[in-house]
Amino acid sequence: MNAGVETLDLRPLPPVERHKKIFQKWEALQPGEVLRIINDHDPKPLYYQFEAEQKGKFEWQYEQQGPVDWIVNIKRT
Repeated sequence: MNAGVETLDLRPLPPVERHKKIFQKWEALQPGEVLRIINDHDPKPLYYQFEAEQKGKFEWQYEQQGPVDWIVNIKRT
C-alpha cells in the first residue's frame, strides 16, 4: 500500500476498542495522509464523530460499501 496510507483492520477488535484505536492512528497522520479502515458494518457513527470533532480537517470516501465489509479512506486535510 502507498506510504501515505495507514490501513487499520477493525474487524478483529472488540467494538468497544475501535474508536479509540482509530483516533490514535488519526492523530499520528500528517496532512495529506490517509487512514484506511476496514470494518464489518457501515461506520456512519464514526463519520458523525469526525464531523463533530474534526470538521474541516478530513475527507471521507467509501472504497467499498458492504455487503460484508466496508472500507473507508479518511484523508487528513
